[in-house]
Amino acid sequence: MAPIELKELNDQLQELLEKGFICPSVSPWGAPLQGAQVFSKIDLRSGYHHMRVKEIDVQKTTFWTRYENYEFLVMPFRLTNAPAAFMDLMNRVFKDSLDQFVVVFIGDILIYSWSHKEHVDHLRTALMVLREKKLDAKFKKCESWLQEIAFLGHVVSGKGILVDPTKIEVVVKWKKPSNVNEVRSFLGLAGY
Repeated sequence: MAPIELKELNDQLQELLEKGFICPSVSPWGAPLQGAQVFSKIDLRSGYHHMRVKEIDVQKTTFWTRYENYEFLVMPFRLTNAPAAFMDLMNRVFKDSLDQFVVVFIGDILIYSWSHKEHVDHLRTALMVLREKKLDAKFKKCESWLQEIAFLGHVVSGKGILVDPTKIEVVVKWKKPSNVNEVRSFLGLAGY
């Protein structure tokens, strides 16, 4: 794309953003994975709990029990804006690596590289960032040095991104719904 065309595109996108017609996508699939050959996945442990609630907002998290009231000091999982706030944190944490060799979606991190040599540096960089920011991984759910990896319901490889066949199999084998709740359950599964 010529520089003048790129400027025109950016101007049009900015206008659409300002008018509220579009918003930045949080889809992790905008990253340039094409041709990557080596993949690792990191799953964060208790991601939201790494975010402290601002002192002035702590009272807004109050919940009651029969015996006492409690307030969250860290971001609880079910808080309405928790996913967006945590996603923002992760984007800031990995800002230098996003779309270069990292894809992040909430607490799931995909590191991708075009060679094993490159992957050593990419994986080291990602792990150092996590250590620096004091973000812990669930090592049982982490996978490293794979040519094909399951990530967010998809299978990612050097050949491209496909829907995970195990997800398709679950939909195909689903028992025919016989009531409204079962229909809702199926739609929740198949809708993704």
